Amino acid sequence: MKTHNNRKYLSISFACAIFFSSCIQAQILDQIIAIVEEDVVLESELARETAMIAARIKASQNLMPPELLLRKQVLERLVIQKLQQQLAMRSGIEINDNILQSAVMDIARNNNMSYEQFRAELTSKGMDYQAFAANIRNEIIVNQLRAREIGSRVQVTDREIEHYLETQAHLGGNNASYHLGHILISVPETASASVIQTATTKAQNLITKLRAGKNFKQLAIQMSDDDKALTGGDLGWRTLGQVPTVLVEAVSNMQANDISEPIRSPSGFHIVKVIEVSGGLDLDTEHVITKTQARHILIKTNALINDAEAESRLLGLRKRIQDGDDFANLARSNSDDKGSALKGGDLGWVKPGVLVPKFEQTMQSLAINEISQPIQTQFGWHIIQVLDKKQLNDSSEHQKDQVKEEIKRRKIEEETELWLRRLRDEAFVTINLERL
Repeated sequence: MKTHNNRKYLSISFACAIFFSSCIQAQILDQIIAIVEEDVVLESELARETAMIAARIKASQNLMPPELLLRKQVLERLVIQKLQQQLAMRSGIEINDNILQSAVMDIARNNNMSYEQFRAELTSKGMDYQAFAANIRNEIIVNQLRAREIGSRVQVTDREIEHYLETQAHLGGNNASYHLGHILISVPETASASVIQTATTKAQNLITKLRAGKNFKQLAIQMSDDDKALTGGDLGWRTLGQVPTVLVEAVSNMQANDISEPIRSPSGFHIVKVIEVSGGLDLDTEHVITKTQARHILIKTNALINDAEAESRLLGLRKRIQDGDDFANLARSNSDDKGSALKGGDLGWVKPGVLVPKFEQTMQSLAINEISQPIQTQFGWHIIQVLDKKQLNDSSEHQKDQVKEEIKRRKIEEETELWLRRLRDEAFVTINLERL
């Protein structure tokens, strides 16, 4: 009955979606701009994506880079997207229409609209819904690919959590959050000494310009090889635990507006700017939770038992329990959750966030010894009885959970950067510079 929901909900703001309305409307004679393994990038694709990115840059009030430079940056992004989509296809990752519609409905709800209202709003802004949906589908596919290729390999050990906490203590409990800007000068894994020297010189020259007052976001858009280049290299707010390992030492010794020296990693040379500093996670805050001891009976639907039959059977069992029959005995003989059925339906002491939301919400609403009406989750139909509740100071475990999540996010980011760089370096890509 316990589950860990690892689904990553697509986070796409409606404002970003609206930028698609600025795409070039004129008829363009499509030309192949780049060959990417088994696929191509067409002029129309590059023009549409460039128009969208240009609108974002303009909206953020950053200086627009030269058109050729912007097209080169956007083309590189499209190349990476094509490579990931091809790998996903070879891996058998597909997104059916139900999953896609659910994702679009999530976006609509996040914008306080119904699905129908959202579609109408897209149309009113001159956007093609099918093109929008195709973009969402690709985003979901890429997210699933990264989860398979990277997320499943990332593990956080108890020793890593202990080391993090020891480092925090060594830093005097520094829980500050840092708003960071980032520029990457990439270097291939097999780079020669001359290529590395060229990258070093490029990084040093950038640092000189930045320390002389040049706009960081502008130079990031123009020069960075990071996947956040077109957003001005903005990494957002991060605690030290969320900062990539290779950057932690430098960032921890920096103040607002400081520019780092070049920081070497397998991906190349990193330049970091601390934009702002503020208080971060308070790991010392007391965290009290309510644990619940509960038991349930599950009836699954199948070819012989539909929803109505499952609900009716549970109503009958609930009536028998209220009339004096033993819940545990009925769970052993009737529940389809074989793991808990052997224990009389007992789920043990459950912390918040462990069970599926609808089950947990119902369980939390019950008084001690109360039996719920039948409810439906993705597992089937249930009746639930709460046996006891208790409050528990969970501060130590909560602190470790916070630290574990921070370390995992950081490791996934680091692995993603290396994986994308390797994917690009090993791919067959030909770019038609004349058409660009």
